[in-house]
Amino acid sequence: MTQNTLSEAEYDAITDAAAHWCMRLHAVDCTADERRAFEQWRDADPLHAFEYEAMLEIWDVAEHLPRPEPSVVVPLGKPARTWRQYATAACVSALAVPLAAWAGWNMGWLPNSYQHFEASGNVRQVTLSDGSRVELNLNSELTYANYKDGRHVTLKKGEAFFEVSHDPNHPFTVRAGEGRIRVTGTRFNVWMYEDQVKVNLIEGSVLVTSNTQLPGDGLRLGPSMQARYRHGDFMPQISQTYANDSSLAWRSGKLVLDNLSLTEALPQINRYLAKPLMLADNATGTIRVGGIYNVKELDSLVTSLPKALPVYLTRNKDGNPVINSMPQQPPKS
Repeated sequence: MTQNTLSEAEYDAITDAAAHWCMRLHAVDCTADERRAFEQWRDADPLHAFEYEAMLEIWDVAEHLPRPEPSVVVPLGKPARTWRQYATAACVSALAVPLAAWAGWNMGWLPNSYQHFEASGNVRQVTLSDGSRVELNLNSELTYANYKDGRHVTLKKGEAFFEVSHDPNHPFTVRAGEGRIRVTGTRFNVWMYEDQVKVNLIEGSVLVTSNTQLPGDGLRLGPSMQARYRHGDFMPQISQTYANDSSLAWRSGKLVLDNLSLTEALPQINRYLAKPLMLADNATGTIRVGGIYNVKELDSLVTSLPKALPVYLTRNKDGNPVINSMPQQPPKS
C-alpha cells in the first residue's frame, strides 16, 4: 500500500481479506497454493499482517461460542462451514455493531470484555477486568474473555499464577492444552510445556479435567494438591505437594531442580531457552541434576552441564544442543 491514509472502504477491504484468510487457513480443505497466496498478501503491507493478527484474536474468542444445533441447514452446493467459522463470522459482525454485541452478550454468545497479555523478558503482573490478578512467567501468553455466564482464560503457552476474584455465580475457567481448570475463587498455578500441563493449588478448590470433550467437571483438588495431564490422558494424575515444593520459585526468578532426572528437568529448563535441550537417548535421561538457578541465566546452565555431570554436548541438524552421556570406562582386569 502506498497511501499514508486509507479510506474507510479501503480499510474495510483489508479487514474483509483478513477475515477471509483466517477462515480459509483454518479450513481442512485449504490448499498449499492458497497458503502461498496468503503469505504474499500478508507480506505485501504491514497493515495486512496487523489485521490478520487481530482476526486471530477474534478467532480465539469464537472458541467459547456455543456450537450450532444439528438442525442448522447449510445450502446445497456450498462447502459446509464448521461451527467455529460461523462463530467467527458472528464475532466479526457483532463486534462491529454495538446493538448486535449487546444482544450477543445477553444470549451468552459474546464477551463484554476481552484482554490479551504476553510476558517475554520479564515476569509480568496483570489485572483482569473482573479484578482477578495474574502473574505471567517469562515466555507466557494468555487471553481473557468475560461472558455473561462465565469468565474464560486461555493459557496459550508458558505459566501463570492466578488469584481469582470470588464469584460463585460467575465461574472462572482456564483452558490449558486439551484440559480445563474450573474455579469460583482461589489461588493456583498452571504450567504448560508442549503437551504437558501441571496445576498446583495453593488456596480454595478447583476442578481439573484432562480433556474438555469428556463428560463431567473433572477431579477436585484441595490445597497443597497438584494435577498433571498431557495429550491423550483420560483423567489427570493427582498427587500431594509438600512444604518444600518449588513449583512457585519462578515468581522469585528462580528455577529449583531438586535431584531430578534429566528427563524430568528438561521441560522445566527448556521453557526458558531459545533452543531447547535434547537428550541423545533414554539412558542419558536417567542422569540426575540439582541446584537453584536464575531463570534469566539458564544459558550458562547449559554450558556448565559437562562440568557438573558425566555428559558432553553436541548439536543436531536443527542447531539444538544435545546432551550425551559419557561412555562408561571398562573395568580394569
